[in-house]
Amino acid sequence: MAIPGYYKVSSAPAALALALILALTGCSAGPAPAPSGTASDSASISPYSTASDAPSSADGALHPFDQAALEQVFSETARELRVPGAVMLLRTPGGDLTRTYGTRSVGGSEQVTPEDHVRIGSVTKTWTATVILQLVQEGRIKLDDAVADYRPDVPNGANITIEQLLTMRSGLYNYTEALEVNQILDSDPGKAWTTDELLAVAFRHPPYFPPGEGFHYSNTNTVLLGLIAEALDDKPLAEAFSDRLFTPLGLTGSVFPEQASNAIPAPHPQGYMFGNNVLTLDDPALPEDMQKAAADGTLKPTDQTAMNPSWGWAAGAGISTAEDLAVWAEALGGGKVLGPDLQKQRLDSLRPVKADDPGGALYGLGIAKFGQLFGHTGELPGFNTFAGYDPGYKVTLVVWTSLAPTPDGRDPATTIARTLIGKLYR
Repeated sequence: MAIPGYYKVSSAPAALALALILALTGCSAGPAPAPSGTASDSASISPYSTASDAPSSADGALHPFDQAALEQVFSETARELRVPGAVMLLRTPGGDLTRTYGTRSVGGSEQVTPEDHVRIGSVTKTWTATVILQLVQEGRIKLDDAVADYRPDVPNGANITIEQLLTMRSGLYNYTEALEVNQILDSDPGKAWTTDELLAVAFRHPPYFPPGEGFHYSNTNTVLLGLIAEALDDKPLAEAFSDRLFTPLGLTGSVFPEQASNAIPAPHPQGYMFGNNVLTLDDPALPEDMQKAAADGTLKPTDQTAMNPSWGWAAGAGISTAEDLAVWAEALGGGKVLGPDLQKQRLDSLRPVKADDPGGALYGLGIAKFGQLFGHTGELPGFNTFAGYDPGYKVTLVVWTSLAPTPDGRDPATTIARTLIGKLYR
């Protein structure tokens, strides 16, 4: 799912962010063989569907749908993608649907539930960006401030603005694309990374382009924003999230873990990936022989649940539940966490990541857009998440999977979400 000239795609750290591109552009690899799996109903349903499977629509109008069609596409897509477990949560004006698929562990018998906690990867970026924007709203920082005003250690920081960090246009190297980081994640997955270590890797590499002259998704940007937020709020980032976001919105299932912790609150599924980080650094798809082995069951996925997510920190270490993600997506896209002027500025900030493709992926002030839905996606080894909200039609969609990526390189939650979006809109 690479976009030439913009990303180096990895199934793990480099793709902490990159799942969003699949959802935005609608690119997809070929179908994967279907594993065995189970699906279960967990709620009522609602009202809209179509036959398109593109992530966006010509006019955005919703189609009435039937329950069986949505349930079938969710279960069949999850099965095709060979995910051990998946959850979808859909809210529309005509009703809600929550659906689960599979089990908490490969070969296990405990089914996943909507209450399960999962690592949400780059959805964490929306938390960090929102705290920064709240600080902007409070007059404590400006979007056009130089990064050097807050972090004098950043190379060329006098010419990089806070806004460019938020919109991924700083040019700063993405430390998760470094071979050394991926080698350590494979050899020592429990390592607790410090932000100094992460930034040291980033600053050893030259920038991709001068500030403001391109787009490159870089976790370095959001780590810097997290450090700036801590300094301005005079508290750890976890406390800022709790005080500013979790408590006001009632996000009782959301956690920003300590950097020393690799724990996930119970209940939770195990998270799996095929291959390893180094193998999938340049291409998330496994070599052809390994894809065949995964299809016939001779290659098993490895359990990544115990990996310490501190390498993602403000860019991707968050943990949440389907319900919390739905509430968060609605707050993010619906203006519940910012005043109306700054909210409008945030939604208006979305720009194509490729100047020559105005109909392609859009990214703005720590937010992306998927067809009619504003939100974000997240991926890190073992987990993939999609969370989006359409404030016009009041549609909320959350999908998570306990596999990332698939053997053929797809991001399963975003693939499922894209297919469901196609069933909702014209």
